[in-house]
Amino acid sequence: MAPSYDYGMMIGMMIVIFLASFVTADPELLQDVCVADLASGVKLNGFSCKTNISADDFFFAGLTKPGLTNNTFGATVTPASVQQITGLNTLGVSMARIDYAPGGLNPPHTHPRATEIVFVLEGELDVGFITTENKLFSKTIKTGEIFTFPRGLIHFQINNGKVPAAVIAGFNSQFPGTQRVANALFASSPTVEDVVLTKAFQVGTKLVEKVKSRLAPKK
Repeated sequence: MAPSYDYGMMIGMMIVIFLASFVTADPELLQDVCVADLASGVKLNGFSCKTNISADDFFFAGLTKPGLTNNTFGATVTPASVQQITGLNTLGVSMARIDYAPGGLNPPHTHPRATEIVFVLEGELDVGFITTENKLFSKTIKTGEIFTFPRGLIHFQINNGKVPAAVIAGFNSQFPGTQRVANALFASSPTVEDVVLTKAFQVGTKLVEKVKSRLAPKK
């Protein structure tokens, strides 16, 4: 198992390098590095640079172990963006690891600032994205295979198998952003008016309120 796992991690890293060789979704850098100062109060398109930097600013070990999947969806995303690797600031790339229990779902969502490409470390997933013409492009992907989700389009992954699954994802943005469709509509703050949702989904108010209560952030 170890050689296969190491091969998967190597391919995952190659995916990010591949993405970085093309036009990124972020502005071009004007210096060698600009390690993010996450504590700075300065607001700009990205993060301001800190002065004292080290190799640790470019290092992250958070993708080496599977994430816990004992949650509502049976899936966990472990990001490796500029918030975890401050050295990614201005470099236009990031990664993530997604782990799925059997039946686990990474629910429909979008990344407004990046295209995503996933490499299957283990298991099998049914994946897909939906275009602005409401056309679904879906595929079953297995260990060692790759699938791409275009920037800004709604997409998902589900593990319909009987064993766990995992992928390494690459993004052409240091901070791709994630917006889950259901949460955006039913758990926004302030909430979207019921009349908007009942008309959009052609359902009754009681059902809308039930979905809102289930998706409401835990206090």
